[in-house]
Amino acid sequence: MSVTTTTHLNFRGTAREALDFYRSVFGGRTVVVTYKDAGAVQNESEADWVMWGEVAGDNGFHVMAYDVPSQLPWNQGDNPFFVSVRGDDAEEITALWGKLAEGSTIVRPLEPAQWAPLYGMLTDRFGVTWVLDITAPYNG
Repeated sequence: MSVTTTTHLNFRGTAREALDFYRSVFGGRTVVVTYKDAGAVQNESEADWVMWGEVAGDNGFHVMAYDVPSQLPWNQGDNPFFVSVRGDDAEEITALWGKLAEGSTIVRPLEPAQWAPLYGMLTDRFGVTWVLDITAPYNG
């Protein structure tokens, strides 16, 4: 048996746009179930919102998302989580960084760091903070 973790992102009305953006960066396939699809519409203006969605790629990338309905409390929060993308290929990480950086706020530029050959942090246009780095061997 194996266990995996998947980052689950919560939005209010922009989950589909975010999932489409992440698919354009990482590739893969997008699956979306709306509140209307599931027969769970409580507010007609939210019928096409994402009740459950994901992007999954053959490269191992996987993220899930949904739109929190208006009857539930939601606050985007201040850095409630980071999404970490690690790899061993600087060219691949740099290319992903370039795509994610569009419309984002750079927290720390993608560059060599004391603890990694390449490390960077940004907050994308959806308020999600991403850390991208090159895996470094642990010398503990």
